[in-house]
Amino acid sequence: MTLLRPSSTSRRTPSAGRRALAALACAALATPVATLALVSPAAADGGGEAARDRLAGRAGAGSASAGLIMSDDIEHVGANPSQLAISGCFMRSAPVLVTSGVDSIRVYDVSDPLSPTLTGVLPQALFENEAMTCGERRTREGVRRFVLVGVDLVAAAPTQPEHVNAGGGQLSIVDVTDPTAPTITASAPGLTSTHTVACVDGAQCRYAYSAGDSGSGTFSVFDLRDLDAPREVDGDEEADGLQAFASPTAGHKWNFDAAGVGTHTGFDGSSMWSTRKPARPRLLATTGLAGQGEDPDFEGYNDFIHHNSFRPNAKRFEPGAEPSLKNGNVLLVTEEDYEQTDCALAGSFQTWWVKRLDGKPGSIVPLDKVELADLGTFPLPRGTFCSSHWFDYRAGGLVAVGFYGGGLQVLDVTDPRDIRAYAHAIWGASEVWDALWVPVYEDGVATARDTNVVYAIDLLRGLDVYTVDVTGAGGGALRLASATGPTERLESGSTPLALVGGAALLALGLGRVRRRVELARG
Repeated sequence: MTLLRPSSTSRRTPSAGRRALAALACAALATPVATLALVSPAAADGGGEAARDRLAGRAGAGSASAGLIMSDDIEHVGANPSQLAISGCFMRSAPVLVTSGVDSIRVYDVSDPLSPTLTGVLPQALFENEAMTCGERRTREGVRRFVLVGVDLVAAAPTQPEHVNAGGGQLSIVDVTDPTAPTITASAPGLTSTHTVACVDGAQCRYAYSAGDSGSGTFSVFDLRDLDAPREVDGDEEADGLQAFASPTAGHKWNFDAAGVGTHTGFDGSSMWSTRKPARPRLLATTGLAGQGEDPDFEGYNDFIHHNSFRPNAKRFEPGAEPSLKNGNVLLVTEEDYEQTDCALAGSFQTWWVKRLDGKPGSIVPLDKVELADLGTFPLPRGTFCSSHWFDYRAGGLVAVGFYGGGLQVLDVTDPRDIRAYAHAIWGASEVWDALWVPVYEDGVATARDTNVVYAIDLLRGLDVYTVDVTGAGGGALRLASATGPTERLESGSTPLALVGGAALLALGLGRVRRRVELARG
């Protein structure tokens, strides 16, 4: 989802809309335990089945308590409930997964990818840090592991009251070197929206870019060379005061490929940048009118926002080559429209042809797109979010995508001009925000290969584990048998129930007001 912010000039004097959002966030922190009735089937046993079935009926997908609807080439092998989960990321130097939710940050040992083991919890009411970003730093003492947390509106960890934030516009660093004790170690204010924050280079993470503001067309660059004292970089040293950087596609998410090119997705499409000098990124290409949703020849390629992206095999790029994953010139993009409940319009998964990276217009053009309704994989949800959202690419051409109430979808993009359905899994009461292929770890270090295991990160269900039959779709994965049951949860570090209930109310309430705030600004 996208938390919509005013321009950077209003950061210290919030609009009426932002004051209302802040009030809602603060009220959520005091919500009583009774609000848990609004939350998730993950915590419901026995007596909760009727309620889950009612939710399933509304979604048009059968009985939630009776199981799930899925294709023959995917299998559900485990569930890890109790978090209102949004996104996650894997460490490179250790088999560690870190997830972000509106109620907590959680650390898992994924040495056995079929049975992720919860090792540490940072209880925290957090909105929204929509994209969890893993970072690492090699030091004389060893590898320091951490995550970047974008405070979009509110953050309040009861165990660390000194780090409470109400109003957003902040980057926080959470150290997870000790996976049993995730700890906030530093923070820095930002001039622009920190809805998401991303490391330019995950292997060392010396710089990071923020989502930025669509109104002002700007984003922030953070200098993280001193992890204990992060700071925002001045975008214009000749102007008085601290200045942000300009971008034609602010502002939702930065994704960085193997060639060192960053793609900035946002309200006006996608733009690609050279990050050879990470403190001074240089614009290379944009998606033009089609990315802005203003090209009559390519209707529907941006009805609201370009959400996130990835470019496979980026180092093989050659200008003018035919669009192919092997040629490194296909950009995969999620286009989100989270309040549209018509699954034929709600937000598509897309492919784009990167023809050139020379700074000239018209250099990135559409190839294909699919909405949930185009996949034809199961009865469509009714009256709920069903937009495409976070996704993860697996070498060979399979993409795992969260479609909110449309569940987990695995797409075949081997022919970028013809995106096809490959596998799917959907629960009756579910909101899949993120999907991740688990890397193959050797001697504790992530390789360039992926297993055939997918983690679905679900706002209602927590973390679900699936295996996918990848035969004939890239192959080469570590083949794994099914697990016997769900993993155990870490009880001693669980989030206080009142905090969970408040966070749930926050997530539900903000979704209703976002579009009105944006329209009021327009």
